[in-house]
Amino acid sequence: MFGKIPKPVIVLGAISFFTDFASEMLYPVTPLFLTAVLGSSMAVVGLIEGLAEITAGLMKGYFGVLSDKTGKRKIFVQAGYGLSGVVKSLPGIFPYISTVFVSRITDRIGKGIRTSPRDALLGSYSNKNNSGTVFGFHRSMDTLGAVAGPLAAIILLYFFPANYILIYLIAFIPSMLAIVFTFFVKEVKTPSAKNGSKITFRMFWKTAPANYKFVLLMITLFSIVNSSDVFLILRSQDISRSDTLAIAGYVFFNIIYALMSYPLGMISDKIGKKYIVSAGLTVFSIVYLIFALYQSIIIIWLCFALYGVYSASTEGIIKAWINDLVDPSFKGSAIGLLNGMMSIGVLSGSFFTGLLWDAYGFQLPFLISSAVSFIVAVTLLVKKI
Repeated sequence: MFGKIPKPVIVLGAISFFTDFASEMLYPVTPLFLTAVLGSSMAVVGLIEGLAEITAGLMKGYFGVLSDKTGKRKIFVQAGYGLSGVVKSLPGIFPYISTVFVSRITDRIGKGIRTSPRDALLGSYSNKNNSGTVFGFHRSMDTLGAVAGPLAAIILLYFFPANYILIYLIAFIPSMLAIVFTFFVKEVKTPSAKNGSKITFRMFWKTAPANYKFVLLMITLFSIVNSSDVFLILRSQDISRSDTLAIAGYVFFNIIYALMSYPLGMISDKIGKKYIVSAGLTVFSIVYLIFALYQSIIIIWLCFALYGVYSASTEGIIKAWINDLVDPSFKGSAIGLLNGMMSIGVLSGSFFTGLLWDAYGFQLPFLISSAVSFIVAVTLLVKKI
């Protein structure tokens, strides 16, 4: 499996695996810790998560441009992963709501610092013939961490019921392993190293290819109807009347996602990335349509399996596609803008999905998501890019 992957990509994959291992150990535990142990209200939980995600989304664009200006990526990768790794476990040492707030926001700041420079670095290790493979492999490693983390948390809670502080402290181990691996990241000099001071976002946008702008527009439109996965979990819980089954379905989704990302990345290099992305968005449309119209426990497993295929067909491959479309001097800016617009789109989409669900029930937002994603899929497919 590793034979066709450059060694620096394997290093970045290991970093993402251990980081996501730690993050996903804590992600399902944090709201429980806040409410059951610290006595927080749901409003505070929502406020912390909302501020955390929008902070990361806004910073992804800025640090993408900054990495182009400096011509360096590694320093942002080290700073971002290092900052996140250090603060993740602080609530286990200082169990206060304020500590959770600071830890979560700072963790997302770290994500905002590292994400776009890291993706640009992945792009620099690849070319148009293997970019899908490179980004697909990285996405697989990242998602394997998202599978291992919650499973580790479940096992720990089984043996140490409600001992959330212990989970916070143990999460420090994979966080530190991720930081250690950042010292083995290999820098790749970019053309912007010579004239980086002249690079601005306005310059990038002015010179960006029309195909990039079109793809960015379509993916942003899709992001607005691609709400948080929390709504799929809630819909699954509504169908099954079981918290355990709903969470198990989500873990199953991540397993499919991890297994499919690498092979679909390789296929996208052979037949074209737009075809895989369009197919993935079509699968997304089908998943939301089924969730909207049918109510059966069997469809939970079917839909989460299909949702894993959708994610594997889009998340890494869209970045690989963007990487192929832009000049090497602007990879950080291009991917940074994409990351930022996707984050803000999903955040706003989640807000409106919640409003529509409360006012009209789950069917309307699910049907809107299905329809819009299908339109975007067809538009990307017929457009000559």
